[in-house]
Amino acid sequence: MLRFEPWKITLIVLLSLAGLIYTIPNFFSEEQLTDLPDWVPQRQIVLGLDLQGGSYLLLEVDTNAVQTERLENLRADVRATLRNRDLEGGPIGYTGLGISQGEVVVRIRKPEDETRGLEALRGLSTQISTNLFGGGAEQDLDVTLGEGGKITLAPTEASRTTRARSAVSQSIEIVRRRIDELGTTEPSIQRQGDKRIVVEVPGLDDPERLKALLGKTAKLSFRLVDQTMTAQQALATRVPQGAEILYMTEFEPPQPVLVRKRVMVSGESLTDAQPGFDQQTNEPIITFQFDTSGARKFGEVTAANVGRPFAIVLDNEVISAPNIREPILGGRGQISGGYTVQTANDLAVLLRAGALPAPLNILEERTVGPGLGADSVEAGRIAAIIGFAAVIIYIALSYGLFGVFANVALIVNVFLIAATLSILGATLTLPGIAGIVLTIGMAVDANVLIFERIREEIRNGKTPINAIQIGYDKALTTILDANITTFIAAAILFQLGSGPVRGFSVTLGVGIITSVFTAFVVTRLMVALWFRARRPKELIL
Repeated sequence: MLRFEPWKITLIVLLSLAGLIYTIPNFFSEEQLTDLPDWVPQRQIVLGLDLQGGSYLLLEVDTNAVQTERLENLRADVRATLRNRDLEGGPIGYTGLGISQGEVVVRIRKPEDETRGLEALRGLSTQISTNLFGGGAEQDLDVTLGEGGKITLAPTEASRTTRARSAVSQSIEIVRRRIDELGTTEPSIQRQGDKRIVVEVPGLDDPERLKALLGKTAKLSFRLVDQTMTAQQALATRVPQGAEILYMTEFEPPQPVLVRKRVMVSGESLTDAQPGFDQQTNEPIITFQFDTSGARKFGEVTAANVGRPFAIVLDNEVISAPNIREPILGGRGQISGGYTVQTANDLAVLLRAGALPAPLNILEERTVGPGLGADSVEAGRIAAIIGFAAVIIYIALSYGLFGVFANVALIVNVFLIAATLSILGATLTLPGIAGIVLTIGMAVDANVLIFERIREEIRNGKTPINAIQIGYDKALTTILDANITTFIAAAILFQLGSGPVRGFSVTLGVGIITSVFTAFVVTRLMVALWFRARRPKELIL
């Protein structure tokens, strides 16, 4: 039990030194790190929102907009299905196609076409999985035939729930991509409840820019401008069928533009968007690139409509409406319109990250100043020092030389915790500091169990070497049981918790692992080396 092979001693020493080396960067500023040798690690513990300040937003996904868009798309699908010339028996005449009380309704004109129309529209329904493992499935639409040839298409409750849940998950991923483009460090983006998202961005000192980035749905589309009449004429009389009035907000007051509702090319086909400068005017612009399918569509549309204005629409606002001078066949284009360098960069970020499936409503916003964070760091540092010093003094007074061994292992333990957090890039929050302080108090529990067992064996007349061996052997099971149950609790907190709770669980979980290692391996190595050198006839413990 007290015999260590040379390779084991080397491994333990190297692991302890690695903890020290990976902790070193946390004692230097980022500027000072650049002056250190290349072999010194550069990663530091990331301070959370409550420690270094930053921005906090509580967002809510507008799932009603998701359902509304679904109904609009369903209405378009019904129209296309009934007008399909390839339909068996030919197109089906209909009237009264519209949306009413969360359902799409349509009336078949001829009674003899009712059954055929019902079967054709039932083909629009698809199966969706109703559980986590895909074992259950049901249709996403209830398609029913009523009196007078009225067909109703109603999304099922399972379909609504699935789409809302998917919209929130997709929104979280897109929000993450948008914030990552800002170059911020370790943002925290988590789901809260069914349709809320908590966003914490440490170190961001421009919360308005964050709100502007997240407040835009960023649905980009390319549509033709309707030239059958001017926008002013449409406003004064009636908007032509298949067209709508949108506004170009570049001007003051905003100028109306009559555009076709049909989307010629969708922003979903974009593969890249980058800010740049126009070579002729030197004004900021955004250049974009389509995928193969988008490039083909873009080329066909521009080739067939040379000389016509082409509206670039972002979130139902016309950001540009240039004339098509020649076919654009390479899948590349540019957007201009009085942008600054920052607004051009932000729009490029939005386009690269993709469109949100639904608007995000800001329910709560907070800005944590760096002064409060500095106070929190200082308070946490003082608490950690006091707790650390108290534990060291108590253990040294209680167990003498063995207590000194435990204190050395405790110092190694702190280094290993800091090194692990640095390597993982984990975010340290104020509750995380509380977890470290708690770990310091818990770290010596294993040594106390071992030392008390050794004392008991000495009182029973065992020799020093037998007492030490039995002490470590018998205490191991108890140590593992206690720490495994605590680690399970930390894992559950991490899985089910959010924000500060996760910060606490991370430091607690890491601390448990390093505590078991230092208490059972590092202290045992020091005791073994001391015993081999001194060969004491009795133990004073």
